[in-house]
Amino acid sequence: MQFLIAFVAIVGVLCAVDLVLSVGVIRRLREHSEALEALRRGPSVMAPAGSAVGPFTAVTTDGETVSDVTLPETPTLVGVFSPGCPACAERLPSFVDAAENHDGGRPAVLAVLAGREEDVAAERAALEPVARVVIESGGGGLTRALSVSGFPAFALVDASRRVLASGTAMEGLRT
Repeated sequence: MQFLIAFVAIVGVLCAVDLVLSVGVIRRLREHSEALEALRRGPSVMAPAGSAVGPFTAVTTDGETVSDVTLPETPTLVGVFSPGCPACAERLPSFVDAAENHDGGRPAVLAVLAGREEDVAAERAALEPVARVVIESGGGGLTRALSVSGFPAFALVDASRRVLASGTAMEGLRT
């Protein structure tokens, strides 16, 4: 009889230890899932969804003045690129494709090239047919207004200057 009581006590202790370990494993899996989701979304390189774009005024390569108060009613697709950035070169074609199919057409697409004019000539040539292009060197007003901290950076911005979506890839930004 004492043997049976001891056996049941040992089984009970083992079950309690197993329960504590299982709770720890589940907690750790949740942490890992959150970390993997953050990696999938990519680093935050631009103002996040829901935030307001700061005031800006810039002149496009066509000589048109664009500002935070002249955003069209259709959400504006924004892409920010830098010369010599391998990820920018890789994602430029998907931005051009999205710009070609974006509601509102060229007036609702804004491309920012962060660099000297002679360094961004190839990107400018690819973007001008589908977007209004702004060239900024030395961290211009538009990159500051969008809180750009890395390249490439993409966003959808509505007429009230709210960021609808942002990220480092075009997925999830199409309307």
